[in-house]
Amino acid sequence: MPDRPLLLIDVDGPLNPYAAKAHRRPEGYTTHRMRPTGWEQPYQKPLRVWLNHDHGRLLTALPYTLVWATTWAHEANEWIGPHLGLPELPVITWPEQKPASSPYWKSEPRVFWKTATIVEYAAGRPFAWIDDDITDLDREYVTAHHQGPALLHHIDPRLGLLPADLDTLATWATSLDTEGAR
Repeated sequence: MPDRPLLLIDVDGPLNPYAAKAHRRPEGYTTHRMRPTGWEQPYQKPLRVWLNHDHGRLLTALPYTLVWATTWAHEANEWIGPHLGLPELPVITWPEQKPASSPYWKSEPRVFWKTATIVEYAAGRPFAWIDDDITDLDREYVTAHHQGPALLHHIDPRLGLLPADLDTLATWATSLDTEGAR
């Protein structure tokens, strides 16, 4: 498939189930201690990140072009990708000034601050986006502002990326092939 859809990947939530019980690492995950930008102070403990090393193989087997859509930005290629066996991936660059729009940070629900940049980056290409902050407001925004097919798939940050999520992504990408062949 020459024009593969994009798979836009968030780290914290989908790949790092940060909201799982702190004293109990999820099955299949290993603990990594990292010092990405912002965690460089010598007095600050390294960031605990849980990663499932099978995810790299499983993601690259999907019929997508993989792209980092994470606040880790280019550091995802340095800190996350190597542990998962992922090649260096393209990275979505976020605006310097992030609007206060996450429904979890404000009392009034709003479109997630990443959503407009995601739509701009996709530029009409088919895409699937996995993130733990996606809501129906983001789906409505994408429907109104994106010209191509899109799948916004919420991942529970207590569980991370599960086999059912991978099945959903594969089925959606395959449905694009089927529709295009008609």
